[in-house]
Amino acid sequence: MDDNADQQRPAGAGTSAHYPQRQLALAQAFLASPAHADGDTDSHDDADTETRRSAEARVARWRAVLAGIADGRLTIGSRTPVTGLPAWVTPEVVRGGFATSAASAEGPLQPYEREAAALAGVAAERGALFAYCLTEPGLSRLYDLLDSGRYEAAVPEEAALLTVAWLVRAGDAAGALELVDVLEPFAGRLRFTPRPSALPAPDSEAVHRRTVGDAVTTLTGRRPNAAVEAQREALTVWQPFGDQLLAHWLETAEAGRVLERTPDSAWLERSAMLLRRYDELAATHTRCTKHRDPKENLGILRGALAETAAGRPLDARRLGLLRHAVASMVRRRGRPGSDRHTELRTRQAVQAAQPSHHDLAQLVLRRLSGLHQETGVADVAPLVADVSAHEAHTGNTRLPAGTPVPAAIRQVVEAALSAPLDTLVERGMVPSAEVLAELVPQLVAVTSSQSYPDETLRTLMAANYRAFRNRRSLLLSDLTGQVRVDELPWVRAVAGHRVGEDGRAPARTALHQLGELAVQAFPGTLLPNPLVRELGVLARQAKLDAPFVEELAADIFTGTFTPKYLAAARAAAELLSGTLYERYYAIDYAAVHDLATAEAGEAYKANKANKAGKAGKAPARGRRPRSSPGFTELCAQRAEVSGGWSVASNGKIIEQAQILTTHNLATLVTRVGISPEPGWDDLAWRSFTTVCHATARIHDNPRPLSTIKDAAYAWRHLVFHLSLCEPAAQARVIAGLRGEAARHPAHVAARLAPALAGLRQAARGGAADADAGRRLLGWTTGPHWLHPAPRT
Repeated sequence: MDDNADQQRPAGAGTSAHYPQRQLALAQAFLASPAHADGDTDSHDDADTETRRSAEARVARWRAVLAGIADGRLTIGSRTPVTGLPAWVTPEVVRGGFATSAASAEGPLQPYEREAAALAGVAAERGALFAYCLTEPGLSRLYDLLDSGRYEAAVPEEAALLTVAWLVRAGDAAGALELVDVLEPFAGRLRFTPRPSALPAPDSEAVHRRTVGDAVTTLTGRRPNAAVEAQREALTVWQPFGDQLLAHWLETAEAGRVLERTPDSAWLERSAMLLRRYDELAATHTRCTKHRDPKENLGILRGALAETAAGRPLDARRLGLLRHAVASMVRRRGRPGSDRHTELRTRQAVQAAQPSHHDLAQLVLRRLSGLHQETGVADVAPLVADVSAHEAHTGNTRLPAGTPVPAAIRQVVEAALSAPLDTLVERGMVPSAEVLAELVPQLVAVTSSQSYPDETLRTLMAANYRAFRNRRSLLLSDLTGQVRVDELPWVRAVAGHRVGEDGRAPARTALHQLGELAVQAFPGTLLPNPLVRELGVLARQAKLDAPFVEELAADIFTGTFTPKYLAAARAAAELLSGTLYERYYAIDYAAVHDLATAEAGEAYKANKANKAGKAGKAPARGRRPRSSPGFTELCAQRAEVSGGWSVASNGKIIEQAQILTTHNLATLVTRVGISPEPGWDDLAWRSFTTVCHATARIHDNPRPLSTIKDAAYAWRHLVFHLSLCEPAAQARVIAGLRGEAARHPAHVAARLAPALAGLRQAARGGAADADAGRRLLGWTTGPHWLHPAPRT
């Protein structure tokens, strides 16, 4: 992960148990709620049971956090939070970056470990398995896995012994022995053995959001729609039965008046048969309950029939109800057997015969069952095709040939499409920058392994990287950096087997494509931290001086920034000096450039002195300064914050850092060289649309602050994109923004009018906050002028 942690906390605050205590209380309250309290488990379906188990596990994890803090086993805020475990061990991390006392690679033996122990003929213990893997038969088994590529790693530790085997086979016995020495103290505790897979390594270019197994799980969890099935039962069971009752009563009528004629014995016999039929139907078909209502027509007909069949004469009230029910049924639908009645029932039969979504989901499940469940699928079209003639005539599908698969089911399957990332974006399978960030590690894993000339080692390091990216960030203090993949002992062990230049070109290509794709697809969205981290990884592999910076959390902000934030601001100064962006946000980019030059010079002198042994003990991690006091002071001044601590004040300082750095946009342009194909004017238009949509959500919102921040972030992207437009295009877009705002609810244009005025003023060379103009920012320590809406 990157140099600056995205989970920060001021020094001394890392051991606070207040947050874990609140989380434990919330989890316990959830379990104690009436909906999830202990009771008759037969009354809960599988989903409720799984939800309860998840909540119980959450309670257990938070208890482990608090117990670890209390007995000193946990040091919250440290890179090595669990006593006795080095930084490279993957810790179990819960919400907020808090580690429990456990490692992700420990716990009960996994089924694949038990199977491996049985095949090896050793005790079902991790220590015994570790020792076996270092024998000749054990290494032979590892060689087979390396050559086949049919393995996976849920945690990075599961790649460790495969790395040992690769080193041995490559003739690097010294490297293998050194790695074994590092691993052996934890051999009885952690999973170092590989996890066999039925599939080879994934396609290097294709990615997928969900696996086939995920789609199966989602479709399996779908239950028949109760309302739809009740309607189907009413159309196929109770309406036909009601027609039989109506026709039966009409046999006693003359001139349309029921019971004008005394029922004969045959009629009474058929009455008894109908009543028995009703009991059978009621016992079998229980979705629809309207027939049980004695005030409904069917209930009236059935009740009167029961009285008459029992030999009891109908009183005047019941007779009146019966005659009214029969008359209204005939008036509304016609007599059973008439043309009008027959036409209606035919239409309803067609409606009732339409396949349910549940039945179609079961058909798609059968199509998915023959595929590998652990990966995506290259072609989803056959899986969501209309019902074929063969499928309609085989099995008990009740599905007519040609029936289309509903959109709701298609979307579940399409989420498992495996294709190049830009294809998924183009098809709308990646709806947000956050989803994009989830997919990127699959690509970076392949790119990061390109510097290894050996194919089996490339596959292994790619699997290791994918597992490493599942490692959750720790809550760290004092600007401590998260553990990076190259700190893992097995990655260090094969570092000498890399070829220096081979990985640069693929990394540069991937960085350029990914940067353009992210900005082009989501021009008004802040790049999420997981995506920023992957961009940083690619930049390091490409040997580019590209300072990518994360969004910092205002509630745990340390109050200072690392030097890379100033470096990113310097990149922005190179691009944006003299532009609309500089004028709108009232930035002196010349001063920023001078500040960056001065701090870089001081860092160079300090580093040179350290190397010469003139400055005493050198700082850790490359002898670089760990903070940029000048940049921090500049952000605080611009935020007009002096002293004191509050989330809002921290947010204002962080927002100024984002403004000065453009939050990676300038770095992508100046260092990576992106130039999105639609053009900067197109991105500006789309960013403003995002602003309008966010502003629309402010209306009647009791907690609008997060939405206001989203609007301000999108507005900043608008100003950035406008600043890179040609003058004519810039003027054209600015002139059209008021009209675009008018396309949205009236309050949107009213709210944004001051910001639009400020933008026009800055475009003319003036100040954004002069006259009627306002500078649109997201954070404030008081009421925000976007809420409530100004009067129109």
